[in-house]
Amino acid sequence: MRYRDVYEQGKTSQRQQIPGREDQVKNSAGGFVFEIGPFERLGRFLVLGSEGPTFYASARKLTLQNASCVRECLRQDGPRAVETIVDVSHNGRAPKNDPAIFALAMAIRYGDDATRAAAYRAVPLVCRIPTHVFNLLEDLKALGKGWSRGLRNAISNVYNKDPDTLAYHLVKYRQRAGWTHRDVLRMAHVKPESEAHNILFDWAVNGWPDIGPEPHPAKSAQMVWAYERARRAEGVSEIVKLITDYKLPWEALDSKWLREPDVWAALLPGMPLTAMIRNLGRMTHNGLLAPFSDAVDVVITKLSNGEHLRRSRVHPLTVLIAQRIYAQGYGMRGSLTWSPVPRVINALDDAFYLSFGNVTPTGKNTLLALDVSGSMGFGKISGMPITPREASAAMAMLAVRTEPKTLVLGFSHELVEIPLSRHQRLDDVVSRVSRMNFGATDCALPMLAAMDRKTPVESFVIYTDNETWFGDMHPVQALDRYQKAMNIPAKVVVVGMTATEFSIADPTRGDMLDVVGFDTAAPMVMNNFLR
Repeated sequence: MRYRDVYEQGKTSQRQQIPGREDQVKNSAGGFVFEIGPFERLGRFLVLGSEGPTFYASARKLTLQNASCVRECLRQDGPRAVETIVDVSHNGRAPKNDPAIFALAMAIRYGDDATRAAAYRAVPLVCRIPTHVFNLLEDLKALGKGWSRGLRNAISNVYNKDPDTLAYHLVKYRQRAGWTHRDVLRMAHVKPESEAHNILFDWAVNGWPDIGPEPHPAKSAQMVWAYERARRAEGVSEIVKLITDYKLPWEALDSKWLREPDVWAALLPGMPLTAMIRNLGRMTHNGLLAPFSDAVDVVITKLSNGEHLRRSRVHPLTVLIAQRIYAQGYGMRGSLTWSPVPRVINALDDAFYLSFGNVTPTGKNTLLALDVSGSMGFGKISGMPITPREASAAMAMLAVRTEPKTLVLGFSHELVEIPLSRHQRLDDVVSRVSRMNFGATDCALPMLAAMDRKTPVESFVIYTDNETWFGDMHPVQALDRYQKAMNIPAKVVVVGMTATEFSIADPTRGDMLDVVGFDTAAPMVMNNFLR
């Protein structure tokens, strides 16, 4: 035996701690990695959620762990935790608002006086529509939190918004999660701030049994009047006129009218972006969206407006899922089918990149390393029908489209080249990567392969679930070897794709950065770090 072979400086099995690094912890796969701080994990939870399990942990276990993390953040610095929740939710950084609402409910339930005061002020910023309010109240009920003066005031602030917006929300979101507006207004003791609010509250609580043929004299109540008239309508032409004149949302209509192309043609110009994206398949099935139709031009114009996408908080993951489902020609539930319009598929493809905002290229030699191990094919991102492996491929395509000098590799216990082109469509890329399924995970491979091939990489971007355990060298040690062998001060960005507490990025180093996958702020943060 050669002792130097057993103990080689700068080379440690990933199933052992690096000598002298007591800050390393064992991940769920049995490898030693670094533990991220509670506020970093809070960010992962708010963006990625924990509805779907990982290969190594159930959704229940992940949720309990993340709930404990939220409580720890509230204990350390409650107002900062609330500020983080507001930042992620209000700026549309997450695919779903549910984790932010749940974390806000925990701040109200478990925070100290200063934290609760901050949380009550945050309610209108996080709970922007009635569905969010209903979910918050349901979460609070599950946490054993009753009604308080602070909560009643917060809910009152939500309902005493601009009367026109309030009328739209009352009609569009009439009930969710077992709650109705009648329930909330009565239990929160909401006092109307104006006569316009009083009229709308009266309808929400008591209804309007008598509806005349003339619009309500109060402008803000005319949306409600139009909804009541639509309930009594007898023909398509009457529905179309109500939509055109009063901007009724599709949720206000009886399902029998939603089979009519003329109804969707009236809805489309004023339809919010998220609603439009969700209903592309239905509008195609009904014949409204067809090759060379004017409606397709309207859809493409809306999807091509990057500022409108971001202002509407349309998250890239929402666009990605929509593009994937629309391109396949059938939904995830039900029997609805359609023949996809190629121009709409391409417009969704472009909208995915636009929804991230403007990303300035770094000009660095960038190696994009996609973890394609077995664990990355398990679970869902934010509870949506896409795996971490597929989502990482979509995020990598953003870099391929942005950076002029990129190389893409897949890795597990071995390497495979993934030749991605900026001209490839998202659904093609995701489909290709989804078919890759290797075994164990070795996150040191990208750096070691670049060293062996003498590839002059300045930026390593690794998309992973951080469940590395297979290799005989830690990723941080592999980076040291690469930097020394190539004489290049390369940096590493680790893009975490699951809401665990682990990272391969050494938190004590200035050349390694940990970010959250599918956070809309991540590309710019990565860009600034690498530049």
